[in-house]
Amino acid sequence: MFPLRDDVPSRRFPLVTVSIVVVNAVVFLFQVLAGPAATSIAELFGIVPARITTQWQNPLVLLTLFSSMYLHGGWAHLIGNMWYLWVFGDNVEDRMGRGRFFIFYTLCGLVAGSLQIIAAPRSTIPMIGASGAIAGVLGAYLLLFPRARVSTLVPLFLFIRIVWLPAIVVLGGWFVIQLLNGLASLNVVVQTGGVAWWAHIGGFVVGMALLPVFRRRDIQPPSRWPSSGHDARVRW
Repeated sequence: MFPLRDDVPSRRFPLVTVSIVVVNAVVFLFQVLAGPAATSIAELFGIVPARITTQWQNPLVLLTLFSSMYLHGGWAHLIGNMWYLWVFGDNVEDRMGRGRFFIFYTLCGLVAGSLQIIAAPRSTIPMIGASGAIAGVLGAYLLLFPRARVSTLVPLFLFIRIVWLPAIVVLGGWFVIQLLNGLASLNVVVQTGGVAWWAHIGGFVVGMALLPVFRRRDIQPPSRWPSSGHDARVRW
């Protein structure tokens, strides 16, 4: 399943969400222009668990927990992450406020990276990407808008359909997939690259846990969902 948009309106322009998307895009273009040096950039500014566990006293090494959130491994990696942030981030920012949302996003990314280090402490493969922080946004969105409807691409055999699904189905299903893959990855040799499943899991859970702290009490969700030209049922 791939989300296209939701039916929850934002009350103001999502400045922080857009800024994060722009910064990630600019940094990735720099990686592309760097050519062969891009690998060195990932190794220098990405999270290397074995380096963190042995050099945690070095502030520059710990800084990679932050810098890694703004690096990506390819166009698909960048576009997929930024699209999820674009679809769900504006509403979470709207309910938290701009400053709180940025702090929340950053904390989710830091915790997500830390959990991946715990899952594979001896790995020397650089870990890069914003997905851990974005997973935190998804966790917060799920608690804030479980009944929101999300226009979703759903593959069905040889066809792809667009259906409206509840956020609890889209994001709950996403989390279950991450959890199953994360449990399966515990039996995989740590020196292999791939998806940082435990960063996704950790980000999602901490996003849900931190929501009560960062949610502004003076901003409430709409009393009724807006009309989007469809009802609450799944449509094929």
